[in-house]
Amino acid sequence: MDKLELIAPCVFGLESVLKNEIQQLGYTITQVEDGRVTFEGDTKAICRSNIFIRTAERILLKVGTFKATSFDELFEKTKALEWERYLTKDSKFWVTKASSIKSKLFSTSDIQSLVKKAIVDSLKKSYNIDWFSETGEEYPIRVFLLKDEVTIAIDTSGESLHKRGYREMTSGAPVSETLASGMIQLTPWNKDRVLIDPFCGSGTIPIEAAMMGANIAPGLNRAFQSENWSNIIDKKSWFSAIDEAHDIMDDSIELDIQGYDIDENVLKGARHNAKLAGVDHLIHFQRRDVKDLSSSKKYGFIITNPPYGERMGTKESIKTLYNDMGNVFRNLDAWSYFVITSYEDIEKDFRKSATKKRKLYNGMLKTSYYQFYGPKPTKK
Repeated sequence: MDKLELIAPCVFGLESVLKNEIQQLGYTITQVEDGRVTFEGDTKAICRSNIFIRTAERILLKVGTFKATSFDELFEKTKALEWERYLTKDSKFWVTKASSIKSKLFSTSDIQSLVKKAIVDSLKKSYNIDWFSETGEEYPIRVFLLKDEVTIAIDTSGESLHKRGYREMTSGAPVSETLASGMIQLTPWNKDRVLIDPFCGSGTIPIEAAMMGANIAPGLNRAFQSENWSNIIDKKSWFSAIDEAHDIMDDSIELDIQGYDIDENVLKGARHNAKLAGVDHLIHFQRRDVKDLSSSKKYGFIITNPPYGERMGTKESIKTLYNDMGNVFRNLDAWSYFVITSYEDIEKDFRKSATKKRKLYNGMLKTSYYQFYGPKPTKK
């Protein structure tokens, strides 16, 4: 298979970051939509995008797109797709998820069962058989309907790509690994600058920053659904992508990344997670209240996911916390700070307007990413 179209879903608000990541891997973007980016690549692109991309939720192999306003049309056009190109006669396949937005066909359960039946009919004809054992490799299928346009794809990732394999211990309401990486990439931070997360919780933001600084591929220590799809991807492509990831990794680098929290038990979990990620030697975790945050260094970065309304008890406690944060951050000379929150009075309590503000979703919660830029370092 020389040329494929791949779809990378992402957190709403991270499309530009994801697009840049895909282009950095050398692939051509064909479409950018809310919550997903489509691009072209070969079979090796399936391996490399799963292993290297930090902000995608999964990588989907696009089978086809068409318009359907009736179930008959959905069935016939699904059946007409080249399923024999992707599925063997013993493949185990099912429609793991269907979604419908602003479309005439809206019953997701009916869509799932009909698409499965259409694929079976298509393969019966292609392989000239009447019964499928479904004892072979697994191929989860996803169906998206948007304004009557149907997109059908096969999930190459399996478990969501935010599951890097290191976060065994979590604290309340953490950001996902993909969102944390996106938050970092939306800043000018680089491995030569100090980074502090004063509400580090399970350590996700410092760990993602350390992995980026050491050039550790996010998918290096996990498995993928498509690893055994020998009919589509040669094993050599996987080995080549893994070798590439090892070749560019530099975990001997020196970084100044710090994670603080007031709960020592939470910090134990963060240290455990950092060790699993292979970056525990690159991060300094310490029990510290945000009111005690200080640094003699300049031009540093604060990137954090503090408590907010949905995660704290009273409005008074929230307001006090954000006032404390504002006072501390203003005293950090020439620093930049980046805060994801649903708390709407942050600029008022910080007594400063954000340089930029971006809508992001933390899980199902609509939040804003407030970006307060400090001055750029003077050139040496």
